[in-house]
Amino acid sequence: MPNICLESHNIDNLFFGFGQFNYHLIKGFYEHQKLLEDSNLNITLISKHPKELELQFGNVFSYRKYKSLHRKKAFRIKTKYDLWHSLNQNTKVEPYFNIPYLLTVHDVNFMEELKGEKLKKREELFKKKLERSKAITYISEYAKSMTHSYFNVPKVPEYVIYNGSSKPIELADNHTPEFLPKTDFLFTIGEVLEKKNFHTLVDMLKYLPNLNLIISGKKTTDYAKFIENKISEHQLADRVFLTGKISETDKAYYLKNCYAFCFPSLREGFGIPPIEAMQYGKPVFLSNKSSLPEIGGNMAFYWEQFNPEYMAEQFNKGIKTYGGNPDMRKAIINHANSYNWSKTAEQYIRLYNALLK
Repeated sequence: MPNICLESHNIDNLFFGFGQFNYHLIKGFYEHQKLLEDSNLNITLISKHPKELELQFGNVFSYRKYKSLHRKKAFRIKTKYDLWHSLNQNTKVEPYFNIPYLLTVHDVNFMEELKGEKLKKREELFKKKLERSKAITYISEYAKSMTHSYFNVPKVPEYVIYNGSSKPIELADNHTPEFLPKTDFLFTIGEVLEKKNFHTLVDMLKYLPNLNLIISGKKTTDYAKFIENKISEHQLADRVFLTGKISETDKAYYLKNCYAFCFPSLREGFGIPPIEAMQYGKPVFLSNKSSLPEIGGNMAFYWEQFNPEYMAEQFNKGIKTYGGNPDMRKAIINHANSYNWSKTAEQYIRLYNALLK
């Protein structure tokens, strides 16, 4: 029976993208138990809390406890797996032996976001991962093209396997988030970093006087302070809410009840939040940067630049188009449903089989 190791320790932090990717991919594998059995594959998961995963997934997988020492070369995992799948391009957890290696690349944003010694270290780590890869998967064509633009990618098989999107949560009728505007609101979510470009939404709100704005996600950043100052400067404290991290149920409430979802991000390897909003049939407004046009397709509206008056004008045009097309909501939902973790997991299982031949 071929043994595959998933370097999946990021599953322990579901507030970040890597954690969400690991969890939903593994859950997709769990739902494909028969395909795993038919393929005769044994998958080992790495986690700080393997017993918690075992309670959820049972004997479908094997489990291995993650230790921080595994990041050190001398203490790397010495089991000779038939295939090692690195789910996070930035992790230092690697196999001790030179065994078949599959790398999933989410983005190479660090080439534009870091500098100096930090950039050098990240670049060296990524190059080593590329060099040892037997095959590479990317979460979007954009991620693939950017990797090729910055690095000499080895001549190994390459695949684009899109992320999925989890099914909407069933909300209790009486569920109410802590932050709830009294009138229509726009919603966005993500760690509050400069690349998310959220401040442009605050600027735009001056020209949309009947709407409020909710920004959710980790806000212990300098950029979050910048946004708070901008809110004060524009006297929008009663219309813009930085909630910090929120629960999955609160997120589902905001996605379901927002007037529109806005995501002016500058760099995204994929961008799951817009797809999650589309699952509710919501109008989605995105920047035309990075992977977002690839993911949103013709079911989203786009900002080509970030002048606040222009953004408000494009927003109003998009809302008018959305409201004037009764079939658009259904088309948006169908587009969102084309991204699902079950399909993503199946593609990975079939790739494992191909690489293990």
